[in-house]
Amino acid sequence: MRSHLLNDTTAERYRRSVTEGIERVAAKLAATDRPFTGIPVDDLAPAVDAIDLDRPLHDTTAVLDELEEVYLRDAVYFHHPRYLAHLNCPVVIPAVVGEAVLSAVNSSLDTWDQSAGGTLIERKLVDWTAARIGLGPAADGVFTSGGSQSNLQALLLAREEAKTDDLAKLRVFASEVSHFSVKKSAKLLGLGPDAVVSVPVDHDKRLQTVALARELERCARDGLVPMAVVATAGTTDFGSIDPLPEIAGLCEQYDTWMHVDAAYGCGLLASVKYRDRIDGIERADSVTVDYHKSFFQPVSSSAVLVRDAATLRHATYHAEYLNPRRMVEERIPNQVDKSLQTTRRFDALKLWMTLRTMGADGIGQLFDEVCDLAAAGWRLLAADPRFEVVVEPRLSTLVFRHIPAAVTDPAEIDRANLYARKALFASGDAVVAGTKVNGRHYLKFTLLNPETTTGDIAAVLDLIAGHAEQYLGDSLDRAS
Repeated sequence: MRSHLLNDTTAERYRRSVTEGIERVAAKLAATDRPFTGIPVDDLAPAVDAIDLDRPLHDTTAVLDELEEVYLRDAVYFHHPRYLAHLNCPVVIPAVVGEAVLSAVNSSLDTWDQSAGGTLIERKLVDWTAARIGLGPAADGVFTSGGSQSNLQALLLAREEAKTDDLAKLRVFASEVSHFSVKKSAKLLGLGPDAVVSVPVDHDKRLQTVALARELERCARDGLVPMAVVATAGTTDFGSIDPLPEIAGLCEQYDTWMHVDAAYGCGLLASVKYRDRIDGIERADSVTVDYHKSFFQPVSSSAVLVRDAATLRHATYHAEYLNPRRMVEERIPNQVDKSLQTTRRFDALKLWMTLRTMGADGIGQLFDEVCDLAAAGWRLLAADPRFEVVVEPRLSTLVFRHIPAAVTDPAEIDRANLYARKALFASGDAVVAGTKVNGRHYLKFTLLNPETTTGDIAAVLDLIAGHAEQYLGDSLDRAS
C-alpha cells in the first residue's frame, strides 16, 4: 500500500495517474454538448449505492472507468454556455494549475512552519485585495472557505466591537434580499431571533436608506445597540448593489460597523469599465469577497477583509503546540491567528497563479463581458412580450418569468414557470435557476460565462416558452 503514497519514490506513478485523470476530464470537456445529461436522481443513485467501498479496485484506470459512470458522465458542467443557473463560474486554466499544485504539496495555511511561502503569498493577496477595495494602510484579512464563512467572521468581529455585552440588545440590519447567511450567522453568534432587522428594498432591489435610517433611529430610541449594517454588493437573486456611500454615512452617524457582502460583486474590483458601481465600499469596516464567483476561480476561494487589522484579534487563540504567544514577539506570521479555521487549504495559490498569468485586467475584462451580456439579455427580455423581467441588471443576473398570452391565473402562471424550469433541467439542454418575487415564481439567469452569447439566451428563452406552453396546453386538455 505504500506505493500509493506521494513521495520521491512514487513521483513517476503520480505523474502517470494524474495525467490519466486530466486526460479523462479534458476529453469530457471537449465532448460535452450540453450542460447536463438530464439523468434523474432515481436512475443515478442505484449505481452509487451498488459500489462496495470495502472492495477497492486497486487500479487507477478501473477507478476512473467507474467514476465515468457515477460522476463524470452526468456531472453538471459549469463551463457550458447554457449553464445559466447559480453563482458558479467557469474556471480559468491558471487557477486549475494552481489547484493541482496546492493539492499535491498539501500545505496547511495555519502556521508558518506548515506553509512558509504560502503564508507570504496569501498575505500578499490579502494586501492586494484590500488595496483594490481602498481600505487603507491598517487593513488585513484572511482567506476563507466561502462567503458564508466570511460573513460569519465579519459579524463575529462586529459583535465583539459592539458597545455592549448584552447580546439581547444587539441588532443587525440588512436588506430583505440579503444573503441568508446573515441570519444564520446571527444565530450561530448567539443573537436572538429578532436580532436581524430586514430593511425594505426599492424597485431596483436596493436597500432603502430612508428605511434604514428609520430603523437605526428606532433602535437607538428603544435602548438597543446597532451592531452592524450589512450592505450587499451583488445580491444573490438580483445582482443588485445597495447604495454604499449613503449606508456608510448612516453607519458613521450611528457608530455602527459596516460590512459589505461583495461575494458576488467583488468582480468589479478588477473591472475595467464598471468599478464605480461599488464606490463607497472603501468606507466599510469589513468586506466579503468570493473569488470563486466572479474571479473565475475553482471552489473554494474567498476572503474576509477588515479596515483595522487589530479587530482580527477577536478570532485569535493561542495553543502551545501550534501558535504560542512567543511567536508573535518573534514576528513569525501565523495565519491561524486571524482565521476561524485551523487546518486550511492553500486556496490563495489559485488566485496568485491567475494574477501572475492573466493580470487583474484580464479577469476584469471577462467580468465586464458577462455584465455586458446581462444588459443585452435584459433588452431581449424587455422587448419580448412572452416574458416579464424584474429589474435592469447592475451585474450579470436576470430575473424573469414567462407570461402566457391566454392565461391570467397567477397560480397557473407559477406552475407553468416551475414546470418549464424542471422540464428544461430534465432535458439537459440548459440549466436555469428559480426564485420568488412578491410570492410569485420566477426564473433566473446568472450569467458568469463569457462564452455565453445572446444567441444562447434567445434559444433558452424559446425553450422555456415552449415548455411552459406545452404545460398549459396539457393542463387545458386535462381540464376539458
